[in-house]
Amino acid sequence: MKSIARTPTLEDVAKVAGVSRATVSRVVNGQASVDAALKRKVLAAVDKIGYRPNSAARVLAGRRTGELALVLSGSDGSAEEVFGDPFFGRITGGVVKHLRTKGIHPTLFLADSEAARREAVDHVRRGAADGALLVSTHADDILPGLFVEAGLPAVLFARPALHAPISYVDLAHEVGASLAADRLVSRGCRRVVTIAGPTDVPAAQDRLTGFRQAMARHGQPHIPVAHGNFTQDSGETAMLDLLTKVPDLDAVFAANDLMAAGALRALRDAGRTVPDDVAVIGFDDSAPASTSVPRLTTIAQPLEKMAAEMSRLLVAQIEAPGQSPQCTIFDPHLVERASA
Repeated sequence: MKSIARTPTLEDVAKVAGVSRATVSRVVNGQASVDAALKRKVLAAVDKIGYRPNSAARVLAGRRTGELALVLSGSDGSAEEVFGDPFFGRITGGVVKHLRTKGIHPTLFLADSEAARREAVDHVRRGAADGALLVSTHADDILPGLFVEAGLPAVLFARPALHAPISYVDLAHEVGASLAADRLVSRGCRRVVTIAGPTDVPAAQDRLTGFRQAMARHGQPHIPVAHGNFTQDSGETAMLDLLTKVPDLDAVFAANDLMAAGALRALRDAGRTVPDDVAVIGFDDSAPASTSVPRLTTIAQPLEKMAAEMSRLLVAQIEAPGQSPQCTIFDPHLVERASA
């Protein structure tokens, strides 16, 4: 009769690693008093036999749950609108991929109201998750402050607008915008405009500031601007506005790829060819950049790597409480395609 496979135990790990059960227990529970070489042997045995700690037992013992909250906050749109934006999808994918290798499971919260944000805080406060990964899109979002006030482990995607003492990851947005300016100037563009993001989003402000400053260094101090809300329709509307105000424009920098795709549509309808009549550069290097016609030259930010780093910072914070807030700033780069 075929035997039924059983779940591996601490004793099984100890036998494979050639160490005591107590040593395995200390490694699994994250205790520091374990020799580095022994720790490596235990972790190798854990991977080999597929051991997974009993989460219920850890909770009863006052240890971690092995779950984190991923909170998408500050959006007033529907779930369909949020998940239709490649920005959120790439961050979510990066978080899930990184945490899966650690045996940690994120619980997703769409915090689109003040009540939903407080519910996310309560979820962590009552021990249903060990900490939270916060993706906030507006400067006046109360969520980062709520986690700081509650003293709960949390890491924010993007620099906090209100300067809360919280760990975060971000991109050097002004550097990215200056790369776009350099590219357009190198093509000989002289009537340059920009489609900026919402004025209450720090990343959008940084991209606009960086682009204007770089263009000024190239001798073009006045850059006409129209604002969108990071959607394709808003990019199209902004492009139409700029075509009315600057009919002889020859280049546009859009603060994200979706707005750049909207600009392409408006230019096509106006009978302008890209890049012969108008050069177009986006930002993010998301899916629309590689599927638009023509394919977008854009500024890439490594969202998946940033999401993984955000997850790493949170796990480190949970494992070593009391450390000062930390941040990691990533560098962007130019991706050359057909539009500029």
